[in-house]
Amino acid sequence: MKEILSQSIFFGIAITLVTYEIGLWIKQKTGKAIANPLLISVILIVAVLLLFHIDYETYANGAQYISIFLTPATVSLAVPLYRQLELLKTYPKAIFGGIFAGVLTAMVSVFALSLMFGLNHEQYVPKSITTAIGMGISEKMGGIVTITVVVIIVTGILGNILADTICRLCKIEDPIAKGLAIGTSAHALGTAKAMELGEIEGAMSSLSIVVCGILTVISVSIFANFI
Repeated sequence: MKEILSQSIFFGIAITLVTYEIGLWIKQKTGKAIANPLLISVILIVAVLLLFHIDYETYANGAQYISIFLTPATVSLAVPLYRQLELLKTYPKAIFGGIFAGVLTAMVSVFALSLMFGLNHEQYVPKSITTAIGMGISEKMGGIVTITVVVIIVTGILGNILADTICRLCKIEDPIAKGLAIGTSAHALGTAKAMELGEIEGAMSSLSIVVCGILTVISVSIFANFI
């Protein structure tokens, strides 16, 4: 079985799609935030690789083709923003001020944790931006791309799962504030949750991804020099 799977270039694609569909089915059946399709997919893929003793490179050989759609999927998030363009024109200072505060908080927290745990320059990674941008930043800054991807995905999953609960606990009811908070902290995966909450939330979260990406590129180059 291992040899058959290892020799098939479609193995990575097939196992990724099948496990994600299982995750979607579980999410629909349970309706629980913890039943995140991506989280379930990751767990199932790891289980399959361990069960059949398949190395990651074999899986990635096929799964890499799915990542081609990552960039256009991120760009498509501009559609809900375009539909809510009037909100951006009405509250520009509040919107961009909120995003800037979120980016600054993320960068300072990562910087502080890096100093606390003695991380070096290669291990200093951005966490609250979409994977496509984060991979590029990590590669250019001499970081470890794999660690960057893992951190970003974990951040996004946690944001997707906890976003609604945290907004309720903090009594954040304004849809613009919700969208900005979710998008700034949990990038594309958080935006998926924001879109479930409403179109305004989704639009503001989409805007946050773009602005966060630009600000993070600038801020990482500054903070990383101190590690």
